[in-house]
Amino acid sequence: MPRKPRARSPRLQGAPVRRITRRRVPGVADPVDIHVGGRVRLRRTLLGLSQEKLGEAVGLTFQQIQKYERGANRIGSSRLYDLSKVLDVPVAYFFEEMPGEVQDRQSEAAGAKSGQVQPPAEKDPLTRRETLELVRAYYKVPSPAVRKRVFELVKSLARMS
Repeated sequence: MPRKPRARSPRLQGAPVRRITRRRVPGVADPVDIHVGGRVRLRRTLLGLSQEKLGEAVGLTFQQIQKYERGANRIGSSRLYDLSKVLDVPVAYFFEEMPGEVQDRQSEAAGAKSGQVQPPAEKDPLTRRETLELVRAYYKVPSPAVRKRVFELVKSLARMS
């Protein structure tokens, strides 16, 4: 016997259905997962936590934290909530500063359908380990006067190049 089509909810009748998600390609990390993982890594590094310590705090291995940070594994909502508590940030923090091309999922899906390959995004210098270590070391300098002199030195060096 043929199946009867499901009736749509009265409030959805006639409303166009907008598809937001698309199929994941096996072995290819989703750009949103990569961004969220990068934000986890950024906050963890700013707090001076190792992957192992963060994993212990949320009941995971450091390998699982590595996979989350690379975007290889998706972070579920309850795990994201746990991470937000341990890292002392709101859940929304993980989605802040998301590049426009990641936010605009429709154009990305359209590009994938047409076979266009997107060029890889350049890595944000604020998320590089070198930058994070520099900022952490800068704020460990106890004297505000010395910090200001270091700041002025770096600015003058940057102008020279």
